[in-house]
Amino acid sequence: QVQLVESGGGSVQAGGSLRLSCTASGYTVSRYSMGWFRQAPGKEREGVAAIYRDGSPIYADSVKGRFTFSQDNAKNTLYLQMNMLKPEDTAMYYCAAATGALPFRVWAFLADAYNAWGQGTQVTVSS
Repeated sequence: QVQLVESGGGSVQAGGSLRLSCTASGYTVSRYSMGWFRQAPGKEREGVAAIYRDGSPIYADSVKGRFTFSQDNAKNTLYLQMNMLKPEDTAMYYCAAATGALPFRVWAFLADAYNAWGQGTQVTVSS
C-alpha cells in the first residue's frame, strides 16, 4: 500500500525559507512520477513542482526560481526547498504520486492524474 507522509511545514515571515519532506512507503519513488501541490482556503489545488520518474523537475511559473524539488532515492524521500517565500505561498502543501505515462507536461500539474496523496503540511507566510 502506497503511503506518503509530509513534514516540515510551519510559519515564517516573507522572504524566509522552509524545506518540506515527503517520505514514501510501499513503493519506490524513482519509479513513479511525483508532484508537490498546494491548496489555499477557497482555492483549487494547484501543482507547484513535479518530476517524471526520477527525471528533471518542472515548476509552476509562480514558484520558478524560488522552489527546488529534489529526491533522495536511498531514503525514498522527496524534498521541496522553498526560498524567498511570499504571503501568497500560504497553503496546505501535499505530495502525490502518479503512474501516468508520457507526455508528462500534459498532466504533471493536474491533481486528478495523481493516485496517492499525503495528508498535507501547512505553510503560513506572514508579511
